Amino acid sequence: MDDPLAAALRLQSSVCAHLGSPFNAALLQAAAADPAPPLRALFAPWEGRPREALMADAVALRFVGALHDLVLDAAAPDLARFFPPHADAARAWPAALAAIEDHGARIQAFMGHEPQTNEVGRAACLLPGFLTVGRRTRLPLRCLELGASAGLNQLWPQLRYRYGAWGTWGDPASPVCLEAEWRGSPPPLGVAVTVVETAACDRAPVRLSDPAARRRLAAYVWPDQAERLERLQRAVRMALAAGVAVEAGDAVDWVRSTAAPRPGLATVIYHSVFWQYLAAGAQQALAEAIADHGAAASDDAPLAWLRMEPGAGASPFELRLSVWPGGLDCRLATVHAHGAWIDWGGLAD
Repeated sequence: MDDPLAAALRLQSSVCAHLGSPFNAALLQAAAADPAPPLRALFAPWEGRPREALMADAVALRFVGALHDLVLDAAAPDLARFFPPHADAARAWPAALAAIEDHGARIQAFMGHEPQTNEVGRAACLLPGFLTVGRRTRLPLRCLELGASAGLNQLWPQLRYRYGAWGTWGDPASPVCLEAEWRGSPPPLGVAVTVVETAACDRAPVRLSDPAARRRLAAYVWPDQAERLERLQRAVRMALAAGVAVEAGDAVDWVRSTAAPRPGLATVIYHSVFWQYLAAGAQQALAEAIADHGAAASDDAPLAWLRMEPGAGASPFELRLSVWPGGLDCRLATVHAHGAWIDWGGLAD
């Protein structure tokens, strides 16, 4: 296997180990060391790309997600025997190679689409950003999500949040309760916000009415993290009951047509783990479209841009906020990729 790919698989293995998935970490280490031609063929679309590009494209996560999808669909019973809850990565790897031989075309098809994890735990990181906007503007919120996948994070006002000794926020009866360790200065949990409008777009929305689409979402949950999988299933049931919808569309075009500031409302454009899947030109065009709307913002019709995305280089994930008028831009917090902790700096008053 070529060095950049092996290096990307090893790097993602270390990330999985750091984030509490030893099973995926072991599978990826085995893949990095294995020169089997059927395995190599799965990564042919990325041949010759540098490690950084392979990481940005989440190639390793596509691969382990595809294996998990087979298991969830009961399509590879020999592989499933060694998956969690009876995890045995050493014995799972030979079974994975056999599954690649039997289901290579299906795995390639799965890997051909970028990950759409829709990790609802990230709402625990986004919430203090929304509350910061509410406190700063003192207006009802209009929330517009980009790269929304299945739209589960549109449910954020209906969830329950616990931040250890700092307290709670949200509906005590919510079927989904998110718990996150809070570090740093006190959270803005005393803020009451009203959300009067939600909308979302994605270039390929996940249709929750489709069992295969729901299974794909679950496949991207790491198989040895049962709590995340249960949380996802609860959020899916909430979204189906609420009729959550995601429009199909290009993010740049959608922002231009949808996100203009409105009097009496604070318009919040937000996204999480979305930016890396945009080409550099699309990133620039989207930032310009948002800034154009920001130039039209006023105290009575403010615009905020809230995003949870990987930091530069080896930095942790960051929660950043820009607000117009004024063009304020700051890092509110560094955060865990799945919402397990938040190291809060906040916004200077």
